[in-house]
Order: sequence, then C-alpha cells, then structure tokens
Amino acid sequence: MRFPRPLRPGDTIGVTAPSSGVTAALRPRLDHNVAWLRERGYDVRVGECLGGDRVVSAPKEQRADELMAMLRDPEVRAIVPPWGGALGIDLLDQLDWREIGTFEPTWTVGFSDSCSWMLPLTTLLGWGTIHGVNLMDTAYEVPDGLAHWTEVATATEPVVQRSPGRFRTSGWDDYEADPTVESMTLDGAGGWTLVGGGGLDVSGRLVGGCIEIVSSLAATRFGDVAAFGREYADDGLIVFLEASEDDAHTIGRHLHTLRLAGWFDDATAILIGRTGAPDKPDLSQREAVLDALGMLDIPIVLDVECGHTQPSLPLVTGALAHLVVDPDRQEITQELV
Repeated sequence: MRFPRPLRPGDTIGVTAPSSGVTAALRPRLDHNVAWLRERGYDVRVGECLGGDRVVSAPKEQRADELMAMLRDPEVRAIVPPWGGALGIDLLDQLDWREIGTFEPTWTVGFSDSCSWMLPLTTLLGWGTIHGVNLMDTAYEVPDGLAHWTEVATATEPVVQRSPGRFRTSGWDDYEADPTVESMTLDGAGGWTLVGGGGLDVSGRLVGGCIEIVSSLAATRFGDVAAFGREYADDGLIVFLEASEDDAHTIGRHLHTLRLAGWFDDATAILIGRTGAPDKPDLSQREAVLDALGMLDIPIVLDVECGHTQPSLPLVTGALAHLVVDPDRQEITQELV
C-alpha cells in the first residue's frame, strides 16, 4: 500500500467534479466549504469542471484531463469533489492509469459515485483513499467519537473512531435555504449491530464503497477486490458497503454479484452502512444483506456510519484496521501501514 503523506496547513486542496457538478443555486454552499478550508490554512484550487446544468459537470474528456492534472501536480495534496453523481464510471477508460501509477499518491476524498474512480486507485495502484465525506459536507461539526476527514488526512498516528450512537433519521439539509449550515440534525439513537450478537475482535485491510456504484465495477479490472484480497490475504479484508437509494430487491442482487465476484473470499468482517434506502414489502434492506451474505460465515456489522446517512465515518481504503464490537465498545482503529 502507498499512502499520501500527511496533509499540512499550506498544502493545496483541489476541487473538481469528476461526476456531477453544482447548480448556481447551490454554489454558495460550495463557496462556504472552500472558505472553511481556507480559514484552516489550506490553499484551495477550484477547477473548471463544476457545471451543474447536466448530469455531469463537463464532457468526460475535460473532466478526465482536470482530474489527471490535479493528480499530476505535486503541489495538490488532496482532491475533494463537491459530491458524487451518477456517471463517473465514464472516466475509467479516459484516465491514464499507467501514468497515475508513477505519481506520488494524493489524498482523494469522497463517496457515492466517487467510488467509481477512487476504488481503482486502491485495487489497481495500491493507493489509500478517504471514503465517507464530500466537500459539501466538510464544514459540518463532527460528533463525538468520529474524526473529521482533515484529521484523518493529517494523522501521523493510528486513528481511533467510535460510534457516536446518534444519526439523522431522514433527508439532508437544504443547502439552498441555508448554505452555511454546520450543525447536523442527529435525531435518532442507535449504534452498530453485530448480526448474531456476541463480540467481535478482528483486523483486516479496508476496502469497499457505495453498493450501487462498486457492483458495476465488480466484473471489470477496476473492481477486482478478489485479486486485492489475495494480495493481502495475510492481513485479510474488512469490506465496507452501503446502500444509497436502490430498493432492497436491487441491493440484494448487487450484493450477490459482489459475493460471486469473490469480494468476500478473504474477508474477516463485513461492515454495512446505515441506510435510508427503501425496503420492499417482502424484503427489507437488512434481509437483503443476510440473504446475499449470511451464508458466508463472516461476521456482519450493520448500521455503521459510512454512507448516505449522517454522520460519516471516514475510512481509508487499504488501511490496516482493527475492529472491536461488543456490548462495551463499537470501535475501529486505522493504521496507514
């Protein structure tokens, strides 16, 4: 594994939208988050690929060129898209993966559709990336127990995070009405659930992402987690996955696809993010997970803060993680080794 060097004040953070851009009505929210980073001493470079009029921010060639330029530039130490989108997969045959492999690793930060190009940075090139937060979420105050993504990117020691026991039950803040909101509405109570109960104490390298996105990569070289698992079989894998919006039938099919593609062959545990994605009358999201993965005899932890329900637990793909879940502790420690 190759991890970017720790981020420091004075470093440059690049902002580009490899997938969806930002409408004019929501640009004040982007500007607020850029200002938040600048106030903490970072030089933020805002790219040209941010248009919000169509499903993607710019033609794929332009988006690929801008992302490549930021990855290539040694002054850019982190790249943070505003958010995900729908069609970031169209970049995969536009990026020069061979050339990227010669670069010094850069922190990339994002989730949702950003998994389409961030996962291959790990599986193909062995880069650590930060999953769990986007630029538009950056200014939020982080609840006790979790780390801000900038804390993860600047860390020189292992990062320990614990379930805060609180979450948002529905929806997102209205950034158009309040572009400067920084306090999350965490109106629900609950932590992680180990299927079957008891206790869990395991280690493994983290890998995963948004189920709807990474399942599209599973049959390609860009999402060959089975090969990644074989490479790090001595460590094992902790696979984290979360559903964005697909119903339980569709999520079940996606998870079966990942199982059949060997994603869990070397897994020591599976983390499933808390989700607001819809159930079906005959199948809940939880049941879809158990139907697809319950026969694997691998510990499954539900309701982890790693997806489309606030708050977010930044996870570094490729990091060596130590996971403890029991009645007294719900904790994950990440080491960049």
